[in-house]
Amino acid sequence: MGRFDKRVFVVTGGASLIGLAVARTIVAGGGTVVLSDAAAAAAAEANEALQGAGAYLAGDITDDSFLDRLVATAVEVGGGIDGVVSAAAIFDDQLFAATRQDWLRALDINLVSAALLSQKTIPHLIERGGGAIVYVASVSGHRAQPNRMVYPVTKAGLIMLARTGATQLAPHRIRVNTVSPGWTWSRNIARRYGSRERADAFAAEFQSLGRLAEPEEIASAIAFLLSDEASFITGTDIAVDGGYTALGPEALGQPQKKFPTR
Repeated sequence: MGRFDKRVFVVTGGASLIGLAVARTIVAGGGTVVLSDAAAAAAAEANEALQGAGAYLAGDITDDSFLDRLVATAVEVGGGIDGVVSAAAIFDDQLFAATRQDWLRALDINLVSAALLSQKTIPHLIERGGGAIVYVASVSGHRAQPNRMVYPVTKAGLIMLARTGATQLAPHRIRVNTVSPGWTWSRNIARRYGSRERADAFAAEFQSLGRLAEPEEIASAIAFLLSDEASFITGTDIAVDGGYTALGPEALGQPQKKFPTR
């Protein structure tokens, strides 16, 4: 028996490297996954990850009718829903230059859609006798960062959504948690830094383990929270960040190296 046998999960942000890794991990454990993302062109890669154990839907998660279709598909494909992973996000961030529209779009995709997807799946989780919801937050939701404002605020909101949601849903045996990745290899990082070597060198400045995380390492933490192994864990956050949040403002000693004492 696999850890996810006969269980059905909805995963948004399904075309991201983390979303695909989550799908592969669940499928390897015997589960069924309904993946969604805005990218219609990602269908082939998504279906390869699913290996026939689920479905991929391309659509807009800020559209309630699409969320309804996503939930209905999971029920149709697997007969119910046992867990939800919200991994969809946008990274646009103009700091205080962000317009009202910029703020509302980021909040809608990164935070509000996670809450509304949860709302729509809760009756199905209750019908199963309980389940698990995992929001993919970020170290950005825990620490202020230079050149970022809008994105961290949305991720901080997800962390509080999980905490308050956990208290509301505990009587229904539904656990709600977050995973906060540190800098992780992704399509966004690849666009910004080019090679993995360059990206790892950048991350080594503030992640004690000296590199970026692999998407599969984030997926492992998510899968743990979805599984019965985490049956007494709710309302908490797991930082999968290579030591990022353990560091103080002096980071890995770079200031001392650049400005040694006399």
